[in-house]
Parts: sequence; C-alpha cells; structure tokens
Amino acid sequence: MKKLFSTRYSDNAFNFAILLLRLFAGTTMALNHGYDKLIHFQSKLAKGGVGDPFGIGASASLSLTVFAEFFCAIFVAVGLLTRLATIPLIIAMCVAFFMAHHARLGEGEAAGIYLVIFVALLFVGPGKISVDRLLGK
Repeated sequence: MKKLFSTRYSDNAFNFAILLLRLFAGTTMALNHGYDKLIHFQSKLAKGGVGDPFGIGASASLSLTVFAEFFCAIFVAVGLLTRLATIPLIIAMCVAFFMAHHARLGEGEAAGIYLVIFVALLFVGPGKISVDRLLGK
C-alpha cells in the first residue's frame, strides 16, 4: 500500500509503463485504424471518401495514412525505430485531429489522445523493453 502513495521514481516502473503505452497505442492504432484502411484500400478510393489535405492525390494521401497507421504503429508497438516511427503517426494524427475533426474533442477525441501519446513517445523513446534496446540504438 505504501508504494501507491510513494513519490519515488523507479526506472523499472517507468520502462514498464512505456512498454504498456507503446503496446496499447501501437496495436490499437494498427488493428483498429490502419488494418481497415489497408484491407479496404481500393474500396475507400472508389467511394471517394478519402481526403486530400495536402493536394498530393487521394491515392498518395491514403497510402501515406496506411503507412503511418499500420506499419509505423507496428514499429512503435514492438519498439523498433520508435522515435522515427512516431513522426508519420504524429503527422497523421495532426491531420485527423485538426483538419478532419476541426480540433473538436467530441469527434476527434481518439485522434487527439493518439497525438499526445505519440508526441510523448517521441520525447521519451521506446524504453529499455524494446527491440531498439536489443539492437543497441
């Protein structure tokens, strides 16, 4: 019970917390958002519901979104090139939160939460329990 009220810092607890954060954010992003876009890529393009916020074409925009939300999210979950992988995710979540949902927390709450998580992971890195650590990066 004393540990719950302790203000002491523990490296092991910090690294475990970062692992949980990476696993949760990476897998939920990849499975709930990226995988659907990857599997239904052609049908999403055919329906014309794909936004093109940077004027690069709907196909290129959706491809970059799939890259970020599926592949980079998997990299974050396993802790491989974590800081680099968070950059496309941060860009994708900025587009989703600010451009698609107009920074409204009701509609874009998930995008806002993911944005904050990925920015935090960019700053703190993958922690000791990661593939990056095993590779010595």
